[in-house]
Amino acid sequence: MAKKKRKLTAMTIRLRDAINGSPLSFAALERETGLLRQTLMKFSRGETSLRLDKADKLAAYFGLVLVSRNKNPESVQ
Repeated sequence: MAKKKRKLTAMTIRLRDAINGSPLSFAALERETGLLRQTLMKFSRGETSLRLDKADKLAAYFGLVLVSRNKNPESVQ
């Protein structure tokens, strides 16, 4: 049975780009972020996704922020 291909989200793309564009090795990223090297490697190759707490750590490390495109900011809780 073929694997179902998932559509990548903007957050996933940005995080993968940050990892793959980093001059640091996966071992160094592991030390810096506390995320396992294997997790980082599998995510960067598109083999797995990340839990939100791990995505938060990576986003904070790389200085990425999530910005709402919602035209009505009052509706965001």
